[in-house]
Amino acid sequence: MADRTSPSHIQQRPYGSTIAPPRGNNINHPIASFLRQLQSQSPEHSRQRFGLLVFFISGGILLLLTGITVTAFVLGFIAFLPIIIISSPIWIPLFLLVTGFLSVAGFLFSTAVVMSWMYRYFKGMHPVGSEQVDYARSRIYDTAAHVKDYAGGYFHGKLKDVAPGA
Repeated sequence: MADRTSPSHIQQRPYGSTIAPPRGNNINHPIASFLRQLQSQSPEHSRQRFGLLVFFISGGILLLLTGITVTAFVLGFIAFLPIIIISSPIWIPLFLLVTGFLSVAGFLFSTAVVMSWMYRYFKGMHPVGSEQVDYARSRIYDTAAHVKDYAGGYFHGKLKDVAPGA
């Protein structure tokens, strides 16, 4: 019997590359026919089919892992549910204490950060964001001055209409 890599047993692909024939006698196997169909198409179709194949395989694996995760969570929840129910008089007040403590600590921390920023801003130390605050302040001042000028002229004209001698 001749060697499979000898030139008489190597198949020629349409674009010049060579491949060894499939091993075994089952030429009608679905995977072998799929691979032959992939090889007979143009490279663009082959890439698209390969991408689709990779997409379905990875999607199937992720779906399997998701199913395993959900199943493990449900079984764990069912197993630990009696312990959770029995110890709930401890967990509920503990949960309320922890959330209350974390809320108060968060509010105090944010207040300290804001007060520190304001102290540095008013002392002229230019904390981060002070340029945006200065720009917003100048825009507000300019808008207020514009509205004041517009309203002053508007009301002054209306005053002349009501009292022509004024």
